[in-house]
Amino acid sequence: MSANRQFAAIVLAAGQGTRMRSDTHKVLHPIASRPLLLHLLDRVDALGAERQVVVLGKGRDQVEQALAGRTTDLAVQAEQKGTGHAVQQAAAALAGYDGAVLVLYGDTPFVETETLGRMLDRLDGADRPGVVVLASRQADPAKYGRIILAGGDRIARMVEYRDATEDERAVDLCNSGMMAVRSSDLFRWLGQVGNDNAANEFYLPDIVNIAAAEGREAVVIIGDPYEAAGVNSRAELAHLELEWQRRRREQVLDEGATLIDPESVWFAFDTKLGRDVTVEPHVVFGPGVSVADGATIHAFSHIEGATIGAGARIGPFARIRPGTTLGDQTKVGNFVELKKARVAAGAKVNHLSYIGDTDIGAKANIGAGTITCNYDGFGKYPTVIGEGAFIGSNSALVAPVTIGAGAIVGAGSVITKDVAADSLAIERSEQRGIAGWAKRFRARMTGNKAG
Repeated sequence: MSANRQFAAIVLAAGQGTRMRSDTHKVLHPIASRPLLLHLLDRVDALGAERQVVVLGKGRDQVEQALAGRTTDLAVQAEQKGTGHAVQQAAAALAGYDGAVLVLYGDTPFVETETLGRMLDRLDGADRPGVVVLASRQADPAKYGRIILAGGDRIARMVEYRDATEDERAVDLCNSGMMAVRSSDLFRWLGQVGNDNAANEFYLPDIVNIAAAEGREAVVIIGDPYEAAGVNSRAELAHLELEWQRRRREQVLDEGATLIDPESVWFAFDTKLGRDVTVEPHVVFGPGVSVADGATIHAFSHIEGATIGAGARIGPFARIRPGTTLGDQTKVGNFVELKKARVAAGAKVNHLSYIGDTDIGAKANIGAGTITCNYDGFGKYPTVIGEGAFIGSNSALVAPVTIGAGAIVGAGSVITKDVAADSLAIERSEQRGIAGWAKRFRARMTGNKAG
């Protein structure tokens, strides 16, 4: 690919998405915990777009909110009159711009950055084509528009499925809708597009035929069918998620992690696993997880927004919530929940515990059933557990509270005051024994049943 290229991107996101049957805008439905539209814009960003224009329609408020903080221009297609009409709405945002333009679709998220680069390079080829179209050969062409070639990569004709003849529908080269074209050509040709078709819409692909009438050839770049896969229904969303996960699992395995049962592990778009990480079955990674070398994630654990150190061991059945950091060689037992917990190297949080808003020092040991009482119904409060401290099983630490380094908390204690370093804190009611009470109780209850 050419370096330091200049281009703009127009992303169409005005479709109503009625087949999704959802109050959420179609392009904001997630795959791998990231909206479709943002997956696509990540790829555009990676290529270095000079300008970005997203064309919105119904549900624009949702999309605008999702794009907050991005340097993206917005245009509005108030009436849905087809893809050609949608692209025309970006003309004002690109006024005065005369470079290459990529036309993309917000519901077709996984076109590769390298493929977009090839499209731009072909547009700058020695023969200076007027239009470069991304095509793919689909195993099930379904309702895709078809591309009829004239020889080599030159396009003779493009036709929408509903307007195609049976012979044209038999062609397996499908139009993704994505194309590269120079701005001055794009908007000039769009001005000549008509709507004499089955849908009475202004089709973007018609510029290919208009360009040909000027003696300007259109050509194809052929990509992976996965790159052209769009989402128009819940079923298509689910199938594309499955394919994304399959590819991500293969990548993880190639990078040196072990997945015991790959198909049962689910990744987020930004999950990072180091070398020799082992992931057991039925583990789910939410956004923002980084796992260092040699860590083990046992089965049925759910991890989100967390950094996990080298050699750590988690689960099974652990829930690690956002804001948690686990140091090297830490251990989190089964049925443990951590939230905004910072656990230093070598510390252990054993099974059946809840630890929230807590700093745990190195090599501290948190006994089974321990909870940090961090919420009083109005605010969240911190707990600090010093290095080498030992918290006995079934203890409750009522925040805000600090347990000093090397201190021991006796099992079953409710700790409401700070504990000094290297001291013992124990809080229990006095145990009482009432002789013969259990025998009298059983006799009374047995008599009641007999009556």
